[in-house]
Amino acid sequence: MPIVAHNDLPTFQRLLQEGQTVLSTDRALHQEIRELHIGLLNMMPDAALEATERQFFRLVGESNPIAQFYVHPFTLDGLPRGDKARAHIDRFYDSFEQLRAEGLDALIITGANVTGTDLSREPFWDPLIQVIDWAAENVTTTLCSCLATHAVMQFRYGQTRIRQPNKIWGVFPHRVVEKHHPLVCDVNTRFDVPHSRWNDVSRAQFEAAGLHVLVESEQAGVHLAVSPDGMRLVFFQGHPEYDTISLLKEYKRDLLLHAQGRLEHPPPFPDNYFRPHEQAILREYSRRLTDAVARGGPVPEFPEGLVSASLDNTWHDTAEAVVGNWMGCMYQVTHRERSKPFMDGLDPDDPLGLREVWSKR
Repeated sequence: MPIVAHNDLPTFQRLLQEGQTVLSTDRALHQEIRELHIGLLNMMPDAALEATERQFFRLVGESNPIAQFYVHPFTLDGLPRGDKARAHIDRFYDSFEQLRAEGLDALIITGANVTGTDLSREPFWDPLIQVIDWAAENVTTTLCSCLATHAVMQFRYGQTRIRQPNKIWGVFPHRVVEKHHPLVCDVNTRFDVPHSRWNDVSRAQFEAAGLHVLVESEQAGVHLAVSPDGMRLVFFQGHPEYDTISLLKEYKRDLLLHAQGRLEHPPPFPDNYFRPHEQAILREYSRRLTDAVARGGPVPEFPEGLVSASLDNTWHDTAEAVVGNWMGCMYQVTHRERSKPFMDGLDPDDPLGLREVWSKR
């Protein structure tokens, strides 16, 4: 069943305009089907707050027909916010205290922008630990995205991300390396995932922490890994939730930051993303931008329309499948946990029954 519009969040109207089915609360109440509640801890900065919200809502709404999904966005008080974002949060977001009292079936934690190399000095550090510690005892499964993965790897497993000489930026081919896990059931064995990060947690670090790597790339490293039980913690290093134009938006941002003197070097092109014709358009724009800044003239309009029309999306279908599998596993375990016969035989360390499969590897 589709996602449920349980408040007036503008994202629900946007999804309707895209052609997705979104149930009103009144309609949902008349459906003979279970409801599941997913928290979305959105730590992204103001400029990306609503886009990130839409991306994850879209994946949840498209991914699985087995239940009615209520997605509850919330954020952390320590993150700096402008007036517009604060008004959006105050009107449409829940508080962590409210969700903690009401309970969640699953949790998604987005990435975040950081100002330094030491994550433990970031304003989200202590509040994020509080959320993760609560979720470990009270939520069936938590999905961590990019920076959230790095933070959890540091404070829970003592594995600190490593700064790379070059930014891992672009759309990279990946392979499924553990084909027996339910998260990658019926998923293409090779597929693309966007990445956008300077730092990396390596396969050796994931394995040293006792985690299982499911998907990786020769160029971009580990994308998908899980905790030893198979689902309590799910880690993304890439950004399968990205829109087709997300990397284009990042390129535009960095190009303008360089023109303003706030970024030392102009951004390279994201790998495997722009075709030669579009690269030529962007090189010409970069020259015009540099000349305009040197003359003190107005910034020329970025040619987004000329470039975006030819961009391919080679990752969304697989992202939808993986998230759908994740929600299916969550549904399976929460359904069993709520029935007495299952609770009598439940192994909390192996809720998906993977121990025997992994022991034979």
